[in-house]
Amino acid sequence: MTDINIHPMASDDYDDIISLPHHASKTHQRMSAAMRAAQFAPFAALTGHGEAIRQTAEDIMIYTNISMLLSSDEEY
Repeated sequence: MTDINIHPMASDDYDDIISLPHHASKTHQRMSAAMRAAQFAPFAALTGHGEAIRQTAEDIMIYTNISMLLSSDEEY
């Protein structure tokens, strides 16, 4: 079986740099994993939106319960 590269030059593209050491800045400290993760965290553009959804759901549940109670009283 022969190795098939998706890109014909895939194995040769970076041969000149693949074994070089990883660059480390002399002026900036390495960023912690937590700080790196924070960069990719979702942006909270809708601050308070989750709470509004929870409150609406609670209001609907209360309204539904009251409606059920009132309709059961009408049956008697």
